[in-house]
Amino acid sequence: MNVFTKIIASQLSLHNDAVENTLKLLDEGCTIPFISRYRKERTGGLDEVQIAQIANLNDKLKETAKRKETIISTISEQGKLTDELKRRIDECWNATELEDIYLPYKPKRRTRAQVARELGLEPLANIILMQREQDPQRAAERFVKGDVKDVKMALQGAQDIIAEDISENEQSRQQVRAAFRREATITSKVVKTKKDSDEAAKYSDYFDWSEPLKRCSSHRLLAMRRGESEGILRINISTNDEECIDRLKRHYVRGIGKCQKLLQEAVEDGYKRLLEPSIETEFAAISKEHADEEAIKVFTGNLRQLLLSAPLGQKRVMGIDPGFRTGCKVVCLDAQGNLLHHEAIFPHPPVNHRMQATMHVQKMIKDFNIEAIAIGNGTASRETKDFIDDVLSGSTGKDASPSVFTVSEDGASVYSASKVAREEFPDEDVTVRGAVSIGRRLMDPLAELVKIDPKSIGVGQYQHDVDQTKLKHSLDQTVESCVNLVGVNLNTASQHLLTYVSGLGPTLAKNIVDYRRENGAFTSRAQLKKVPRLGPAAFQQCAGFLRIPNAKNPLDNSAVHPESYPIVEQMAKDCGCNVAQLMSDKTKRDTININRYVREDVGIPTLTDIMKELEKPGLDPREQIEEFEFDKNVKEIDDLVEGMVLPGIVTNITNFGAFVDIGVHQDGLVHISQLSNRFIKDPNEAVHLHQHVRVKVIEVDYRRHRISLSIKQVNE
Repeated sequence: MNVFTKIIASQLSLHNDAVENTLKLLDEGCTIPFISRYRKERTGGLDEVQIAQIANLNDKLKETAKRKETIISTISEQGKLTDELKRRIDECWNATELEDIYLPYKPKRRTRAQVARELGLEPLANIILMQREQDPQRAAERFVKGDVKDVKMALQGAQDIIAEDISENEQSRQQVRAAFRREATITSKVVKTKKDSDEAAKYSDYFDWSEPLKRCSSHRLLAMRRGESEGILRINISTNDEECIDRLKRHYVRGIGKCQKLLQEAVEDGYKRLLEPSIETEFAAISKEHADEEAIKVFTGNLRQLLLSAPLGQKRVMGIDPGFRTGCKVVCLDAQGNLLHHEAIFPHPPVNHRMQATMHVQKMIKDFNIEAIAIGNGTASRETKDFIDDVLSGSTGKDASPSVFTVSEDGASVYSASKVAREEFPDEDVTVRGAVSIGRRLMDPLAELVKIDPKSIGVGQYQHDVDQTKLKHSLDQTVESCVNLVGVNLNTASQHLLTYVSGLGPTLAKNIVDYRRENGAFTSRAQLKKVPRLGPAAFQQCAGFLRIPNAKNPLDNSAVHPESYPIVEQMAKDCGCNVAQLMSDKTKRDTININRYVREDVGIPTLTDIMKELEKPGLDPREQIEEFEFDKNVKEIDDLVEGMVLPGIVTNITNFGAFVDIGVHQDGLVHISQLSNRFIKDPNEAVHLHQHVRVKVIEVDYRRHRISLSIKQVNE
């Protein structure tokens, strides 16, 4: 068992064997969704979150191992690598501790201490540190030679050496670090020259702000750091300097005398000039990293909920991108999301061709057998919804009216101008592409939203301020997890959607689409092996997540992996029927004793999953979509009155509360304290994205367009 396994198992409180087997599977090129779904026997049933934690921690340890190689090489080149020092470095896996060990040997710019050493003043520094010399000035006279002009210069140089040594001492750093950890305060002040500027107004809460760093929430810290990056705020992290200096003096200074006085001065200088700024920088980075992690966690949680939003399914849909002056762009899509027709209508002022628009909408509904209408939630959304309701209420057709849904259009404009959209609709303009995206989002949010950079979907919290590499890694993992949880129709999935399927990627996704175009629809999963460059390893990783409706083998439309087909076939044979009959006949399945099918590589977890899948093959794990209606009497913020109870839709969740659309072109905030009658730490405990809720208006700031809402007061 290697050291990585022990460290990961210890930190995550997992069994050593589970971690070791997971690392082996990852090294073999297996994806996280594949491991969690099809290798439960080897991992002990670890879920995707645990496997991702193992993978991420393993990557960090690899980075630390590379760093240790660099450190050992650098110290060795200096001729200072002792056996004891190498042992300490080899055994150290804490990044902060590792850098403390390395600091005295780390190549640095030409410091005051370095200059003093070159002048031969290190022995004088040692004399002062020993604190035995009664007259350090007389001792310093021996060092007045060459470039050392006088005693004062000699003593100052010796103090510079001591100051740097103290600032690089592991124990000193740990002592100051502990003080910062206990009692560091973060302070924010406005830059006076920017105080009255328009851009500074949004940071007014932080013009004179101070709080303990350990209590500073991620959203406040990121807000302050953004204000700092824009030159509006100055941020400082500090602790009780006098206490820290006193502790250091007690550690280094013994007794009273001239040497002790020089040493005290060196300690104070070392702390103020070197040690305190270094630890402040360290804590600024640590607090930012923690805030990033929290913000990324919030963002990925929201993204997951958004991607797994309830789909309407394969229906003929009308998508409408609403607008006033430029009109509403209307598209008609078939059940597969293909564009059949598009045109612009002008039902609103200033053009106001309402009668004409009504006739055109009625004709499109009839001509294209529209079953549902998706309206974007941006400008003119409420007005367009009212117009469509009027159109449908005035229709005299025998068929049932289409259902009407309001759809989030966040990121639709980003998609419409993207390379993916241009490839899909090279002959259409951005307005048509945007309306198509709105319509398709209703049919299958997951399939459409994967085409958009997640940062543009509008469910994040300071997503542009966090570490972009870590954000992208987490978002990619989330998208991959959602796509593989739901499964993908092999014959209708876009190239972009296929990219996120376990084991594929851009090249194989393109090859699958090209093969499908040249050879027609896939009739079996086995046919995937004919796709260029899709070898056995890729087939193993992707096959279980790809679905083929109406395939000859019904298992091809299930989450049962092809490697398990022989097990199911044996079950069917033992029941005296074929696989299709076994899947449709519950009484036959109830006679199966799965213990009879346990093999060396197939255990109870896999067999249990197979039985669940045979009961409901290819079941979509997402909820059913529901229609929603805003309060018809409330359309603008001026219509709001404190105490009103209104229907709303949760549009975004942060760690301080949830934003709710109540139909007035400005989302209201339900603070975390107003989400539930019980105490909650995470808003996700009380609400989820796109949830339909009832809220009470508790405060309206008409000037700043801020709306405070409550859910708990509705339920009291």
